[in-house]
Amino acid sequence: MPEIQYRENPVDESTKREFDTKEYSKFYDPCQDAANRSLKCLRRNMGDREMCTDYFQAYRDCKKKWVEERKSERWKKAMGSLGLGGGEEASSSSSSSPPASTTAPGDAK
Repeated sequence: MPEIQYRENPVDESTKREFDTKEYSKFYDPCQDAANRSLKCLRRNMGDREMCTDYFQAYRDCKKKWVEERKSERWKKAMGSLGLGGGEEASSSSSSSPPASTTAPGDAK
C-alpha cells in the first residue's frame, strides 16, 4: 500500500500566518485533514484499525512536525525577548529543548 501523505504542510507560511492570526480562544489544528481522513477510513472499514494504519501514521507525522515547529518558534521567541538572539542558535541546535543551566557551586542560593 502506498504511503499516505497529508495535504497541508503544517509548517508552511500560510499555516503559520493562520495560526498566528487566529482568535486567542480558537483551537487550530493544521493536521485536521489527516485526522478526518483517518476517521473516515475507520468508518469505511467498520472500525478495523489494521486497515487504517497508514492514515494514522500520516496524522502522527503531521502532528509531530507541527509540534516540533511550534516548540522551535516558542524557543526562538523566548530567546529573542531575553535579548539573547536565539534565532540562529535555536535552529542550529540538535535538540529542541533549552540547554541545561550551568551554575558554579558557589552561585547557588
